[in-house]
Amino acid sequence: MTSPSVLLLIPAYNEERRIEPVLRDYARYFQQNYEGKFQAIVVLNGCRDNTLEIVQRVAAEFPAIGWLEFKEPIGKGGALIEGLKLAPLADLIGYVDADGATPPHAFLDLIRHLDGVDCVIGSRWLPGAVLHQEQSGKRQFASRVFHLIVQLLFWMNIRDTQCGAKVIRRQAVEKIHHLLLTADMAFDINLLYSLKAAGYRILEVPTEWTDKIGSKVVLGNTSLTMLLSVIRIRLLYWPVLYKLLSPLRPVENWLYKKLRAPRPLPGAHLVQNPKPKAEI
Repeated sequence: MTSPSVLLLIPAYNEERRIEPVLRDYARYFQQNYEGKFQAIVVLNGCRDNTLEIVQRVAAEFPAIGWLEFKEPIGKGGALIEGLKLAPLADLIGYVDADGATPPHAFLDLIRHLDGVDCVIGSRWLPGAVLHQEQSGKRQFASRVFHLIVQLLFWMNIRDTQCGAKVIRRQAVEKIHHLLLTADMAFDINLLYSLKAAGYRILEVPTEWTDKIGSKVVLGNTSLTMLLSVIRIRLLYWPVLYKLLSPLRPVENWLYKKLRAPRPLPGAHLVQNPKPKAEI
């Protein structure tokens, strides 16, 4: 049986110091350990450094590496939304962070868990997860508070929505892509809840992960932006209330601007309040 083709998306913002070994490791590992077609696309999100030149240099050596470039910043979520438009190119579409926090064998492990489900996500908070370098105490606290808020708002019963390692079947991506409107780091909530609402099956598995130095996450602004975005995502599934709150839209836009955050994409209101299936 032929292994499914894989498209790996790597959103990148000013990653000239970290991305080269990550690309080389992924290209070599999948060349040696995966029988199906593998392609990695770096989505450059308003880079102001030499990330593009480095990606091009690696791509000249490894044909499996490619790139999309957006001259202006569109946010990590915006970069993934654009990258997911390439879903027709492969059977499976995944993404990992550009810092190499998820090693290639851990991403391949997600693919191997796809039997019987539509999406597999790595988790740092499940028993069996291997953490080589944990987050700082402040980041762990912020992560757990955010998890509690997400659980209260969405009841998805997912322990780690924010781990940057996920893989999804093409059909599921194409079905829910128009619902992906969140350009900041709350994108994962938008993605997972849209999958749940459409009835797709999500499996969370323990992963191997290393917290890398040089994170682009600034706790204060990033946390406030993500809080604003998850509230907005929740309201999109309450269309009557969302419409009633439309006079506050200028305030919403002002908040995103004040936080220097990528603004959400415009899109049609959602028309139902789904009841996601229980986690398998």
